[in-house]
Amino acid sequence: MNIRFREKTNAWPGFVDLFSNLVIILIFLLIVFVFLWTTTSVFNKHSDAQKVAALEQATQEQAEQIVQMQADDETATQLLLQARDALENQEAEKAQMADTFEKQKEDIANAYEQQLSELEGQKVDIAKDYENQIAELTATQQAMSDEIAELKQQLEQATISKSELEKMEAERHDMTDKLLAEKTELNNQINELTAKLDKAEQLAKQQDVEYVEMSNRLNKALADKIAELNTMAQYQSAFYKQVKDALGDRTTIKQEGDRFIVSSDILFPSGSYKISADGKKQLKLLANIIKEFEEKIPTDIDWIIRVDGHTDNKAVVAGTPGYKDNMQLSLLRATAVTNELVKNGVSKRRLVPSGFGELHPIALGDDPADLQKNRRIELQLTNK
Repeated sequence: MNIRFREKTNAWPGFVDLFSNLVIILIFLLIVFVFLWTTTSVFNKHSDAQKVAALEQATQEQAEQIVQMQADDETATQLLLQARDALENQEAEKAQMADTFEKQKEDIANAYEQQLSELEGQKVDIAKDYENQIAELTATQQAMSDEIAELKQQLEQATISKSELEKMEAERHDMTDKLLAEKTELNNQINELTAKLDKAEQLAKQQDVEYVEMSNRLNKALADKIAELNTMAQYQSAFYKQVKDALGDRTTIKQEGDRFIVSSDILFPSGSYKISADGKKQLKLLANIIKEFEEKIPTDIDWIIRVDGHTDNKAVVAGTPGYKDNMQLSLLRATAVTNELVKNGVSKRRLVPSGFGELHPIALGDDPADLQKNRRIELQLTNK
């Protein structure tokens, strides 16, 4: 904002002159008034010489007052002149201040233009940064879109796997029903054979030929029983295959034969038997699978899951609270896993925890990878 000063005519000197003239005129009028008043008083009262003397004295006093007033007038004039000089000095200072203000205004305008130029530069930099951020966000959005597409594809594959699993489950139910029917028929045959065997034992003393014949029949029944057990083994193999299919390609839980192997490093912090939050998630997944086992395995098959704890061969630090050696640590970890599975709905009677410490390593080396393999929890499905 520009401020312009206009030059104005200085009226103060004329004012001083006018004021001085007015004071002189006033004094003159006062003298005339006093003179007229004195003269009128003398002639109206016909006073004597004493009064004339008094009048002269009064006139003299008035003359002195007039002289004093003139002196005061001169003093006032001088004061007015001094005031005029002071006012002119102030006008000069005012002009100087106006020049200073104009200079400061120019300096401020220059500084403002410089700051405006710097802000324009910063604006350009900010715009470039904003464009870079937009580009990064666009790239991130594209990556997330690709990931979402991949997850959708995985979900479709998982849906197909679930359909196949349901189909296999239906086949297993059919096979179970068939197996139960065959087992019932076999039990009936065994009962019949047992009855015949009893009868044969009674007749064996009399007829050796009949005894031999009945022995042959008993051997056949035993052979049939062995065949039935082999059929059960085949059923268990099919069952393990279904379990493997349910686990899929998970790397945290591995299946080897009739065992499930879970790394202790996933379930527990180092040197601890308190299950971590991630370990609880893994065990919840495993518990859901075991609960499905309980529903699918026929009730006449008496089965359990052994929960075996294993450690590496590194000695326990002396003074560690809670356990004194690897054997105790492995048992505490197996018990913790058992309790977590029970907490997630697995029947307690189906779980048997045990600890083996470092006695059964699966890797014989001492490098970190081998030690990590030996720190594990094994779950094995078996008969009582």
